[in-house]
Amino acid sequence: MHLIWLRTDLRLHDNTALAAASQRGPVAAVYLITPEQWLAHDDAPCKVDFWLRNLQHLSQALGNLNIPLLIRHAATWDQAPTVLSQLCRELSVESVHVNEEYGIHESRRDRAVAQALEADGVTFHSYLDQLFFQPGSVLTKTGTYFQVFSQFRKVCYSRLHSALPRVVPTPKAQAELGVKSDPVPTTVEGFQTPSETLRALWPAGEDEARRRLDAFADQQISYYKDERDFPAKPGTSQLSAYLAAGVVSPRQCLHAALQTNQGEFESGDIGAITWINELLWREFYKHILVGYPRVSRHRAFRPETEALAWRKAPEDLAAWQQARTGLPIIDAAMRQLLETGWMHNRLRMVVAMFLTKNLLIDWREGERFFMRHLIDGDLAANNGGWQWSSSTGTDSAPYFRIFSPLSQSEKFDGDGVFIKRWLPELAALNKKQVHNPEAAGGLFGVADYPRPIVDLKQSRERALAAFRRLPSRQEMAEHE
Repeated sequence: MHLIWLRTDLRLHDNTALAAASQRGPVAAVYLITPEQWLAHDDAPCKVDFWLRNLQHLSQALGNLNIPLLIRHAATWDQAPTVLSQLCRELSVESVHVNEEYGIHESRRDRAVAQALEADGVTFHSYLDQLFFQPGSVLTKTGTYFQVFSQFRKVCYSRLHSALPRVVPTPKAQAELGVKSDPVPTTVEGFQTPSETLRALWPAGEDEARRRLDAFADQQISYYKDERDFPAKPGTSQLSAYLAAGVVSPRQCLHAALQTNQGEFESGDIGAITWINELLWREFYKHILVGYPRVSRHRAFRPETEALAWRKAPEDLAAWQQARTGLPIIDAAMRQLLETGWMHNRLRMVVAMFLTKNLLIDWREGERFFMRHLIDGDLAANNGGWQWSSSTGTDSAPYFRIFSPLSQSEKFDGDGVFIKRWLPELAALNKKQVHNPEAAGGLFGVADYPRPIVDLKQSRERALAAFRRLPSRQEMAEHE
């Protein structure tokens, strides 16, 4: 018998490890519940719940092919070698198959499991699955990992032109194994069950992921470039949670986008091209995780920014976390996150820049808070986004480019539709006042809405001064 160990690849279709395992003979699947590891990684309760709900759907789909899904428990990944070795002995497993995951802990876990299994005579096989290209295969002319997205993208485009990643076939039904599937737990200790309202926004299962992908590709992708920055419009694919859990693959997304654009990456439908670029940003940040492991260790990508004098300001941090900053676009975005487990991408940048620049609070505080609340929380993308916004990361915003929450609000939510949806206490304000109630004198029946916790102009100057005091990269190198 052969075993597929499922992780963030909760799908039947286009699953590289599953297809490879099933070609070798009879297959069983296993999923490890690792609550202490998830807590250590700041995984959000709504994300853990989403995994469990998707597992239930997947168990049924695998069951239709007579592939049993077994559930095993290990508090942390350190216990994975023992738990999986035991299972392989029970089932007389010959080989274990996994789709590669990235990050220091993930790599260490897989090496330890491979070692333990091979000591027992069980072979361990890992496959490229959640990326188009193997990390380490897209490099600069000098053989280093790219640090600038546009250069990385150029190489990816030329590779995709010469060899498009193919979708792998779905396994066929196998003879019954006489091994029963385990029930998938509905809750995990340490993780609160999210509200039904939140769950209803994110139905589980491959059918739902496919429905969203098809609807986006058919109806919305052409408008993506023009509408993706407006949080009140349904301009995005709403697929990020499904991609993060592996309920849909990036290959399926790429093929759907190419299909609407006559197979083109760089010409034709500007919406499709822009969306393919977003898939490549996702790819870029995962390559960064492998090429520069310090970002997995809570370190800034740009070492010189480790010297930044961040403020210790617990009250300001709490106001940001609880949507009480007195800046409507920031508070509306944070409420969206708290209530739905998701935040519009443009607003992720706006609130991140507000925290790290206007409040001068360490980006790691924001990164952690996002991970603890996002249903699509993904270490590489979340870290990449936070370091971009805080000007500590790869290819990041220059430190002197600081978004003004007010101008972002006026530009991307001109009529205040998004703000009023999440801050109904501001519903009576007109479209000019709603962006900045304080400037309107605060006399419009919004007595319960807080005043801004910071002066935007002064705080911008404070951030610029803090960044100017940093040593340059060259100076850092000279001191080492």
